[in-house]
Amino acid sequence: MALSRSVRRSSRWLALATAVASAATIAAAPAASPGAPGIGDPYFPDLGNGGFDALHYDLGVSYHPDSGRLDGRTTLTARATQNLSAFDLDLQQLTVDAVRVNGRRAHFARSGDEIAVTPDFRLAKGRKFTVTVAYHGVPKPLSGPIVFGSDYGWMKTKDGVFVACEPNAASTWFPSSDHPSDKATYDIRIDAPKGLTGVSNGRLIGSGEAHGRSYAHWREARPMATYLATATIGKFDVRTGTTPGGTPIYVATDPTLPTGEVDVYGITAEATDYWSKVFGPYPFEETGAIVDDMPQAGFSLEVQSKPVYSAVRNETTIVHELAHQWFGDSVSVKQWKNIWLNEGFASYAQWLWDEHRGTRSAHDAFRKQYAGVPADNDFWKVKVGDPQRDTMFANAVYKRGAMTLQALRERIGDKAFFKLLPAWTSAHRYGTAETSQFIALAEKISGQQLDDLFHTWLYTDTRPALPDGKQSPK
Repeated sequence: MALSRSVRRSSRWLALATAVASAATIAAAPAASPGAPGIGDPYFPDLGNGGFDALHYDLGVSYHPDSGRLDGRTTLTARATQNLSAFDLDLQQLTVDAVRVNGRRAHFARSGDEIAVTPDFRLAKGRKFTVTVAYHGVPKPLSGPIVFGSDYGWMKTKDGVFVACEPNAASTWFPSSDHPSDKATYDIRIDAPKGLTGVSNGRLIGSGEAHGRSYAHWREARPMATYLATATIGKFDVRTGTTPGGTPIYVATDPTLPTGEVDVYGITAEATDYWSKVFGPYPFEETGAIVDDMPQAGFSLEVQSKPVYSAVRNETTIVHELAHQWFGDSVSVKQWKNIWLNEGFASYAQWLWDEHRGTRSAHDAFRKQYAGVPADNDFWKVKVGDPQRDTMFANAVYKRGAMTLQALRERIGDKAFFKLLPAWTSAHRYGTAETSQFIALAEKISGQQLDDLFHTWLYTDTRPALPDGKQSPK
């Protein structure tokens, strides 16, 4: 059938109008672009990733101690913070086998410790998406001057693995946005040879044995920084219960370690309840400890809900790591230069514990520490408010950080100081914070101008003058 001339003319105009409208629609749609490969932290510029906010990790790890091989499958649920054409994940050393975005195969390419993922469709700003990565390899610990010269990360033991990843080693065993400013919740499923126990964060959802393997499913329902995640595996004696205050407790101890004088379970329960009175309600669903035979790791770490201890056990270490559950775990650093907000506070908690025990006041501990470090010692040259990457865990960050808090306490008085601590953990619960925010809150609660105090104790490279020597005013 032939069209009339008028009908053909109308059809041409309709087609032209449709094309113009389509072009306008395309032009109006915001362009998609790749997310940044890092968040730009001055200490670790390529850690973390731009363009999305991590919401939840579902980690499945299958470990083979004889070969050291790890087979992993991680599904990250995230929300796009821009229109994304591609995005990065942090993953060190391991081989990626496949990547899917929203269930569809995606292109990926490695550049150093970054995995660039390019789906075949745009991810719209504000929308949730999932990325699933299958991978394998033999994770190796990191080393260098940062963590007291010790190896850290995924570390083989005689019967399994000890996993302690601060500050940048989480991405040695799972793909992630590996920076504390991008916190998420977790499901962690551990598969290991029969007879071994996999211990992780949060609550144990299920466990069992089948086909010569053991299985454990852990769930951390509170936001967690990547470096606080663990999948420690080995032979453990496990004790569970509740603290006197009612918090569930799970303590796993390597049975080959000699029985020490410290009751890890008892001190963990007592300190959890005491800090809940001083710092505010305990922020997580479970407390506990993982005590492993790992002497070559010269440190312990405040793994969220269950600090890991490398064989060395004493009361002061336990109370330090448990204080981190508030200062470092619940309230995390916005950038790594703020690390004194973790270590200074946990070190000061050791002085508060001595006060609690009645053995020594924080006032006396402060002055003893101060007197023990001569004015020309390099200790005073570290600006603990921004200590630099390789010295971020220098002794001064811990001890001068603690001194800063005692100097503050003596300036503003006990009433304001002990109001400040729980106010801080409440204001930033499950989030991140920086030093300027702590100063602002301290000034608000005390009604005093405190810039001079914090500048002197955090940002100078000389030994500050002692406060006037009085005990903290009540």
